[in-house]
Amino acid sequence: MTTETLLSQQEAAIAEVLAAYPEKAKKSREKHLGVDMPEGVKGACDSTKSNKQTVPGVMSQRGCAYAGSKGVVWGPVKDMIHISHGPVGCGQYSRAGRRNYYIGTTGVDTYVTMNFTTDYNEKDIVFGGDKKLKAALAEIDALFPLNNGISIQSECPIGLIGDDIQAVAKGYKKESGKPTVAVSCEGFRGVSQSLGHHIANDMIRDEVLPDNSYKKDFVSTPYDVAIIGDYNIGGDAWSSRILLEEMGLRVIAQWSGDATYKELTIAPKAKINLLHCYRSMNYVVRHMEQEFGVPWMEYNFFGPSKTTESLRKIAAFFDETIQAKTEAVIAKYTEMTDKVIAKYRPKLEGKTVMLYVGGLRPRHVIGAYEDLGMKIIGTGYEFGHGDDYKRTKDELSGSTLIYDDTNEYELEQFVKRLKPDLVASGVKEKYVFQKMGLPFRQMHSWDYSGPYHGYDAFAIFAKDMDLALNSPVWAHTKAPWESN
Repeated sequence: MTTETLLSQQEAAIAEVLAAYPEKAKKSREKHLGVDMPEGVKGACDSTKSNKQTVPGVMSQRGCAYAGSKGVVWGPVKDMIHISHGPVGCGQYSRAGRRNYYIGTTGVDTYVTMNFTTDYNEKDIVFGGDKKLKAALAEIDALFPLNNGISIQSECPIGLIGDDIQAVAKGYKKESGKPTVAVSCEGFRGVSQSLGHHIANDMIRDEVLPDNSYKKDFVSTPYDVAIIGDYNIGGDAWSSRILLEEMGLRVIAQWSGDATYKELTIAPKAKINLLHCYRSMNYVVRHMEQEFGVPWMEYNFFGPSKTTESLRKIAAFFDETIQAKTEAVIAKYTEMTDKVIAKYRPKLEGKTVMLYVGGLRPRHVIGAYEDLGMKIIGTGYEFGHGDDYKRTKDELSGSTLIYDDTNEYELEQFVKRLKPDLVASGVKEKYVFQKMGLPFRQMHSWDYSGPYHGYDAFAIFAKDMDLALNSPVWAHTKAPWESN
């Protein structure tokens, strides 16, 4: 398919989708849709509206501020207990859903997959839940004495009725001597989970980074780095850490997958912060740069091309010793990844992909697909900001449909019109497209596979894409355009 033909199809798909809306909704949604190309001309990545309130009545795939704080930033910190202050449902829904792997004994010194909640009910709505929260904090310390702190994650009713969780946390911290952090991340705040990330970052900034209890005994080296914004989904942070340590660096902290409270506090001791998920953690690395003088660098470990590029970029910050070790690491893994590409690229060459994910993936995974000869024809963010789309433009290699906060109707119509060979999106979209007879990969938590970061993980990524596209099941069910 020529670039002109694809561009025409993409523009027609947008026009077709918008035609179904009432005039007011159409006017709003057309600002979130467009087409962009890598030629340097102004396109959708420069003008697409983002981080705006979803049109009421138009189904969104977004999460809430509570999900951004508890489910992403705080929840994976393994040796702290994160209690959801509110009704039981939010805590249960957010428990263990993201496969944030960790080392430890659950219920003894690690607590990531456990659900702690104050279990709000009607009586608490009427009379308030401050006393109930304080009693829960004391019960937590009695039952789990090895925890290294507690975070309070507030749900919607807390903000509506005015429970003073900050006062409760301050009082309990003084009484117990343990870190107790109240995060006012009620779900209704902001327009998506993105504000929850920001609020969570701000509480780390205000309550955790000033804690010097672990800094005084810390012994620095010239090669200390911190991994920021890797949630260890399927073991991603571990595979990234292996590469960084092989090139001679010392990882002193990784946030927040498999992280400890101590690692949160000592991160300002790093020589550089290595940022993977820009959207969720850029706030706190900017603060550490301003307050502690720690520079930060965004990196991408999806696929061998981007991994190699990122390793060299990181090594350039350090001396020639690190740079030489980095080249040795790249050479060591290149032979292996070349074999992976030789095995899977012939099966996947020319296949088209449409992405719709959160965080960094709509741009970061593009290179991994291209390493396998696949082509991205559409991508978009659930809760991206303008700077996310500007960064996306640098990753495009052809005409690409751009869609922000798209809904199930729009995404389904785009798929029917553009006929991709693979859709890579979230769990809410998974079964829609599989029932349409279309190969799908769940790219929020790697469809229970992974890791996907780094050289070794690329073999898993390539295998998973091959399994999705070339499974014999598709011989028994056809996409609508093939059936017709």
